[in-house]
Amino acid sequence: MELIMLIAIAVLCAIGTYFLLTRSLIRVAIGTILISHGVHLLFFTLAGLREGYPPLVHISGEQATDPLPQALVLTAIVIGFGIIAFLIILAYRIYEEHGTEDLEQLRGENHE
Repeated sequence: MELIMLIAIAVLCAIGTYFLLTRSLIRVAIGTILISHGVHLLFFTLAGLREGYPPLVHISGEQATDPLPQALVLTAIVIGFGIIAFLIILAYRIYEEHGTEDLEQLRGENHE
């Protein structure tokens, strides 16, 4: 199971990195989303994938899933959602101001 997760993490991070290196602001935001989801999956995988165990120790005894990684990833998802919303609004405002979302054209306007 860990091998499948690591392959999925590698694919998400590779596609996210590709999108981060493009000229479009929307693709940069999508790349940030993909990399953050890859890191969330990586954190779950490093914490240990245990199927069929309840997350509460007092119900199950010794065989329990650690709830701390789940809580940390949930917090990271909420923070990531706020950052992505900010990036999308920023891209929209830049598009309204300059009429383009192409980073090369925006860079060319600043040098003139």
